[in-house]
Amino acid sequence: MKDHHVKDLSLAEGGRRRIDWAEREMPVLHMISERFAKEHPLKGLRLSGCLHVTAETANLVRALQAGGADIVLTASNPLSTQDDVAASLVSHDEIPVFAVKGEDNATYYQNLNAALDHKPQMTMDDGADLVSTLHKDRRDLLPDVIGGTEETTTGVIRLRAMAADNALAFPVIAVNDAMTKHFFDNRYGTGQSTLDGIIRATNILLAGKTFVVAGYGWCGRGLAMRAKGMGANVIVTEVDPLPALEAVMDGYRVMPMDEAVKIGDIFVTVTGDINVLDKHHFESMKDGAIVANSGHFNVEINIPALEEMATSKALVRPYVDQYTLMDGRQIHILGEGRLVNLAAAEGHPASVMDMSFANQALAAEYLFKNHDKLAKKVYSVPEEIDKDIARIKLESMGVNIDVLTQEQLKYLNSWEEGT
Repeated sequence: MKDHHVKDLSLAEGGRRRIDWAEREMPVLHMISERFAKEHPLKGLRLSGCLHVTAETANLVRALQAGGADIVLTASNPLSTQDDVAASLVSHDEIPVFAVKGEDNATYYQNLNAALDHKPQMTMDDGADLVSTLHKDRRDLLPDVIGGTEETTTGVIRLRAMAADNALAFPVIAVNDAMTKHFFDNRYGTGQSTLDGIIRATNILLAGKTFVVAGYGWCGRGLAMRAKGMGANVIVTEVDPLPALEAVMDGYRVMPMDEAVKIGDIFVTVTGDINVLDKHHFESMKDGAIVANSGHFNVEINIPALEEMATSKALVRPYVDQYTLMDGRQIHILGEGRLVNLAAAEGHPASVMDMSFANQALAAEYLFKNHDKLAKKVYSVPEEIDKDIARIKLESMGVNIDVLTQEQLKYLNSWEEGT
């Protein structure tokens, strides 16, 4: 057994039960894992993963291991690790894990570098911290890396910026951009799990509250939809006129954040950008405002500015920091501004992650087989993989769909027939 850094190995039995429970809701990944165990398509591959260490992720890394990969896992967020799951992967599956929930920033990067000490040939990232560190601080390892995969919107943005600067040293598949990922994981997963985190942390009633969603991408769409379903009055803020128009047509109020902060009760950022909620916003917020983030990094909320404004700070509930300002107003930050669905809850439901992680597993297989044909840029998941995952998911749900006839296929591939 290689080195590891987890909270407590005695938690392993509870972790195994949690992993097995999640597997029941992950039929697509289970099917892939069974094939991987027979074919070993990843045999000999050294892989370092920087992902949220959850029960769903455990099923992914076990599938990769079944496929022959030699894998090491570290956390992609200091607050997202399920310590019992980490212990189970080490104890039961002999997978080196470097992750402890609540680790400080220095420990986070120590663990990340421990995963890079594995000298990976492939990276599997969620937020691009692993790839970024590899390119900035561990460039000696780059010659052995044949490719990587990226799970989330924020990471894809960073990687495309690297590719545009000709800084990316190997091809990366943007798993986040697969339709079976962002249509479902981002919309239904983030929508439900973000509200789960907010409710667990605060135990507030959403009905009747003014709920401000910053950003109307796939995550924002799902969050707005779920908040509305719980009876909240939803406001959307946007910088892009197209999703802003869509939000209006979907029935939401749309306005600048400068206006929304004066009337909002709950604020959630899902943009992937920095300082979406800034000092001047805190100056206008109502007493008792609740602020959370469901974007990948905690930079969306300018917490350092709030720290400077506050006369005191108190942890009033688990994952709820109460900041008292000079004028007596109190603002509440959930989960230290980190991903609230993982900091204060358990992240996405397993049935959603089933499709996301099926994409990860098949993208890794595709990269391993085809890396020598790929340029050093960001690629989408091949359409045939995306459709195959959707087909298997439908079958697992007992849903059948139509099949085109030969006549219909011929018509769709011809140009001669018209009006």
